[in-house]
Formats: sequence, C-alpha cells, structure tokens
Amino acid sequence: MQLNVINSRFIELIAGPDRDAWALAGDQLYLDLDLSVDALPAGSRLAIGDRAVIEVTDQPHTGCAKFAARFGRDAHKVVWTEEGRRLRLRGLNARVLVGATIGTGDTVRQLPIHQVGD
Repeated sequence: MQLNVINSRFIELIAGPDRDAWALAGDQLYLDLDLSVDALPAGSRLAIGDRAVIEVTDQPHTGCAKFAARFGRDAHKVVWTEEGRRLRLRGLNARVLVGATIGTGDTVRQLPIHQVGD
C-alpha cells in the first residue's frame, strides 16, 4: 500500500469542483478511470505517462472517520455499501512498480495482467 488512488469523478461529486478540497480525501492520485473490482482486479497494472507503472493490491481502501468528517456521513455510508465497495468508490491501494514523474493529463492505460514470475 504505497499509493492511494481515487476516481476523480467521485471525489468531485462529494468535494465539489475546487481541487484544493479534493486533497482532504488524503489520496495521492486522482484518475478518471473505472476503478471497480471488475475492471481492475488485484494484480492489474496501470501505465501512467511515459514510464510509471503501478499495480493494484488486494488490500481494500476504506473510508475512515476523517473521511466522514470531511465529506459527511452520507458519503462515508455510500462507500461502505456493497455496491460502493464493488465500485471502489473510496478508491484502491496500489504499489509502485516503476517510479517516474507523472503529471496532470498524463495518459493512463491498463497493461495486460502479468504472468506468474514477472
């Protein structure tokens, strides 16, 4: 769990368009991407920009008391529903496989699931 990733559309929905408010979620990376368990199962790899690669872990990223205090109990409740967990509305945890500088607007693409031994 080196990196916390959240869907940018969801954080905009609960925090508003002011991107400074997004930081209150405590996540390091905001992606306009389907983060659901179906779309990105544990082990999925994402290439970001020219070189960076991250891998989705199986450790769930859940809302905490700070999240509820900052965005309200309703937002906290929705991330804990079965659907909210399946969609990973609170986001996901990832580990960095290839570190590199990334920036706003960089392309994110899903890489093929790695083979055992990679």
